[in-house]
Amino acid sequence: MASALVNEEAAAYYAGRPGVTIRRWAHEGRINRYGTGRGNVRYNVFELNKAERNEWTRQLITPGEPPSLPQRAPRAA
Repeated sequence: MASALVNEEAAAYYAGRPGVTIRRWAHEGRINRYGTGRGNVRYNVFELNKAERNEWTRQLITPGEPPSLPQRAPRAA
């Protein structure tokens, strides 16, 4: 799988979502986080769904769909 690592601001713009949502998706395991510490974390844009934006003004029309939740193994009884 190809990777294009970007900072939180660029990932949020690409997905059309706030930065806090990008961080939450990483915490939930929907997307991967690369690096640690403030300002050093990067996200792979190929794991995000692109937002629909106006061709001329770049104004957000529709945010990208959220990535799916990871599948969990069933709990033992």
